[in-house]
Amino acid sequence: MFQLSIIIVNWNTRSLLHALLTTLVPYLQQDRAEIIVVDNASDDGSGAMVAADFPQVTLIQNAQNVGFARANNQALALAQGRYLLLLNTDTLVPPGALAGLLHFMATNPEVGACSPRLLTAEGQPQAFAFGDDPTPAYLLRRGLWRLLLKRPLHDWGVAQVLEVAWVAGTCLMLRRETLARVKGFDEAFFMYFEDVDLCRRIRHDGWKICYVPTIAITHLGGQSLQQNPAAQDAYYESLRSFYGRHYPPSFRLWLVIGLLIYQRLKALQ
Repeated sequence: MFQLSIIIVNWNTRSLLHALLTTLVPYLQQDRAEIIVVDNASDDGSGAMVAADFPQVTLIQNAQNVGFARANNQALALAQGRYLLLLNTDTLVPPGALAGLLHFMATNPEVGACSPRLLTAEGQPQAFAFGDDPTPAYLLRRGLWRLLLKRPLHDWGVAQVLEVAWVAGTCLMLRRETLARVKGFDEAFFMYFEDVDLCRRIRHDGWKICYVPTIAITHLGGQSLQQNPAAQDAYYESLRSFYGRHYPPSFRLWLVIGLLIYQRLKALQ
């Protein structure tokens, strides 16, 4: 068994993927890690590049884009690591970051999943790297802070380790036994909220979720959805799906009404 399985889902990010794999190859040379890349039917030659330039990497080549959740489940079914790291292609992983996450997990056996601090390309803490369950009360509080106080509810620059409801799937380390108990990602989520859903099920199984800002990686993506209407639609659709799975009908009705009011107020600003 490997100490670590690094799982990367790719869709048309050939250059980013090549750069990321180049930095990760030394982990393979230590014979304590494996890398699994799942290519979701890219048309930019990503799969061929991995096969030619990184033959030591396990490649799963999908004939169609099956989404983030299902692609990760494909890799997780093959992974042999004691710990499992889900990693986006648009990340920069500095030396020592993965070792730091492994040490944190090894010394905190009650933690089922953790994530490092996510930094933007400009070196600032990334928003929405962690959060609480998206209950009506939480969403109302977050929306009011944004609309009235013009600032986020959370301190994204927090310095101490936090126990949180969820962390982003951008760089998510999981314990093998934790994943085995919760059965992986819910494949009904094509994009967005699959990480929130997974973390919720991990917590309900008795594990802790931690945000570890003492370790940091850079996330080149992860910016606002404001300029991407299609992404906004996918986000709200996944939020509605999350409510349908975890909350009663009264909460789902509140969500529909609350989103309408919030979007109207935001448009007036």
